[in-house]
Amino acid sequence: MGWERRNGVPEGFHGPEWPDVPQGVLVPEWPAWNGLERLGTADFQIFELYLLLGKECHDIDIALEDMLGKAFCDKVNEYFISINQQARNVSVIQSNPDQSKHLETARMKIFGVEIDFVNLRAETYAENSRIPSMKFGTPEEDALRRDLTINSLFYNINTGSVEDFTGRGLSDLCKGIIATPLPPKTTFLDDPLRVLRAVRFAARFDYIMQEDLREAAANLDVRTALLNKISPERVGVEIDLMISGANPVRAMQELVDLDLFWVVFRLPQELKNNIPYELKRLCLGTFKAMFEVLALFGAPKLTPDQRRIGFYAALLLPLKPFNLTRKNKQIPVASTIMRDSLKLRTQDANVVVDLHNAADGLTNVLKVLFDEEKENLDNAEAEDWEVASQSRKMIRTGLWIGDIKELWRVALLLESLTESTVGIYLQTQQVKEKADRCLAAEAAIINLGLENVWELKPLLNGKDIMSELGLEKGGPEIKEWQMQIRKWQLCHMQATVEECLEWFRASANRQRSKKQ
Repeated sequence: MGWERRNGVPEGFHGPEWPDVPQGVLVPEWPAWNGLERLGTADFQIFELYLLLGKECHDIDIALEDMLGKAFCDKVNEYFISINQQARNVSVIQSNPDQSKHLETARMKIFGVEIDFVNLRAETYAENSRIPSMKFGTPEEDALRRDLTINSLFYNINTGSVEDFTGRGLSDLCKGIIATPLPPKTTFLDDPLRVLRAVRFAARFDYIMQEDLREAAANLDVRTALLNKISPERVGVEIDLMISGANPVRAMQELVDLDLFWVVFRLPQELKNNIPYELKRLCLGTFKAMFEVLALFGAPKLTPDQRRIGFYAALLLPLKPFNLTRKNKQIPVASTIMRDSLKLRTQDANVVVDLHNAADGLTNVLKVLFDEEKENLDNAEAEDWEVASQSRKMIRTGLWIGDIKELWRVALLLESLTESTVGIYLQTQQVKEKADRCLAAEAAIINLGLENVWELKPLLNGKDIMSELGLEKGGPEIKEWQMQIRKWQLCHMQATVEECLEWFRASANRQRSKKQ
């Protein structure tokens, strides 16, 4: 996609206080603009924040003055058909005023870019009703109902200019200020999710949250509305964007400081009195420590999704001792927060619990890996290949990595946070010591050739074992042999099937002799 420069920003916008913003506005040189202009609607604007920041824009909203999004998309498809192009699929996200989703939004993909179409709105509230009546509004009325001033800017594709109907959007963008077009409490009660959006944008761009906005965000009425009015799914989306964003520590810090932490990470009702309220600061401490240790360890070593799930695991690590009893089963609180409070994938919840358990199990593995503790083996039971120091390292470390698989580096980092209580701030030397230990463990694992050991296929499977033992069905004995084969392979990484069979038969014969 090429770019052309359109000078629609008022004179004086780009000053010495923000030298990194390019002169003029960057707008995609994109065939859709001409096609949309020819549709003949009076005025419509595009969400402009990222373009003014000189960033590529993947979130395009077209604001419509006199029709709903679905009707406009139908017009766009009529135009495509008239020029012998295929009509696009249109999806409609329905309004849901009970959960502060006031507008119907239509979405379609044009030239590979997803665009949301939504009408300009104005709202009126009937007496004794918290649900507004929506009507078509002017651009100014619509801008005033937006979440933040920096998100209320429009780009008029008919005139090629930025339009700032709040009168302060461009100024706040220049100064790095997070503010609302209307009084913040009014804006937040209109849609309480905007509190989280304010936090997310402040963290993402390292902007300052205006003081009256901070007061409104921490207001009891607003926190109650966020708790009762916004679905966990919408909350989860915002938190996920914070966790995956450029500055997740700032975002979590704001949630703690604004007294929003337990509103977002909602505890099960049964345990609210059992978990200390100030535990949120320990959660913040482990989260911050994970971020800092990872930075020295090497963040690029983890995939974006591994970093994401690692941050969740660190944030919820102080909650590991707490479980919820449901249907006679112990459910970790971390899992219920992921599944119920944020409505994230069940797989994510399970992985967080697995990481917590793997971090616990790694502590003893590292002692063997670093020769800090000799493992006591019963020589009468163990085979010769199991007793050697190198074999113990291969077995203990290989089994551990085999269980946690590609997340072993994440669990390694997490284990460094379980060695002692992590406060809100780690000293620079403490961070370095933890990162150095993680790096040393990583180097030892790579030196042993175990970094991808979960990909090692067993030389003998269950059917092979049953055939060799003359058994017709499986059972505990087969599982025991499968584990023993895993151990043997870890100590004989280059072995063939024939060599494994030779060892297996000899070992099985020794066991038969002992039983006789």
